[in-house]
Amino acid sequence: MMVFLSPWWLVALLPVLGLAAAYLGRHLLRRWRRDTAVPFSNLELLRSLVPRGLGWRRHVAAGLFLAGLFALVTALARPSVQAQEPLERATVILAIDVSLSMQADDVAPTRIEAAQESAKSFVDELPDSYNLGLVSFAKSANVLVAPTKDRAAVREAIDGLELAEATATGEAVFTALDAIRSVPGDGADEPPPARIVLLSDGYRTYGRSIDEAAAAAVEANVPVTTIAFGTDAGVVDIAGQLQRVPVDRQALAGLAETTGGFFYEAASAAELTQVYQDMGSSIGYRTVPREIGQWFAAAALLCCLAAGTLSLLWTSRLP
Repeated sequence: MMVFLSPWWLVALLPVLGLAAAYLGRHLLRRWRRDTAVPFSNLELLRSLVPRGLGWRRHVAAGLFLAGLFALVTALARPSVQAQEPLERATVILAIDVSLSMQADDVAPTRIEAAQESAKSFVDELPDSYNLGLVSFAKSANVLVAPTKDRAAVREAIDGLELAEATATGEAVFTALDAIRSVPGDGADEPPPARIVLLSDGYRTYGRSIDEAAAAAVEANVPVTTIAFGTDAGVVDIAGQLQRVPVDRQALAGLAETTGGFFYEAASAAELTQVYQDMGSSIGYRTVPREIGQWFAAAALLCCLAAGTLSLLWTSRLP
């Protein structure tokens, strides 16, 4: 969508329209006079005696000149289109569930291995200007990598994830918020624009509640995007007994909705990778107007040059 940053300049189109109307009116008047005032009865003989004029060509230069004026006025109005650019100091915290349920093999080869590969793809999708941190959570939540632009450190930490008992989803959000607060201000008064991306496959079993975590994220103005990873058919062997490990979609969806984030479901490694790619193309961007007036100015110049050139070729004078 195109918008004008200095729309008052569009008022200058009125005299251009007036000039176009005057040219058209003069042309129509000349035609009317020619058709009604010529006394010569044999028009075909007259056409054969009088040299042929420029015909339609005499309107080309005028049309190009008027088009150039239109383009010039449009350029003065500073036309712009909406464009996305990465936010400076944008920070993303990737929080990955490493509870024992992540060893389920309903997602090949296992949930945790599929999550690791997809998470590394997500790391590659993010612009280099973003800060990226990594939090793992089971019975507790730990910052494995503080927000950094060092992608190699994050990828290495993802490869080193280890499983443990319990699922402290709420603690993961609190720990991620603490990591965001650690980002240097670089002279800015406000905290960095940030988002938490939380991947989990099960129900919270330990630590502060998800509702408390959501309230803290809202207060910090940090959206939490959640990914429910796995299927309800997943099972794991814990102490020699098979236990079902379904996904708590309702809680994860509620956390995302409350904080202004997005909720995704991924039942396969391919779906999880697609979710990460979609987020990687939108996180940390802002929409800004990008001026395109130079293209209209260039069009105006080309139109005027073309009008002058054709007028000189056909009439030996400028329009």
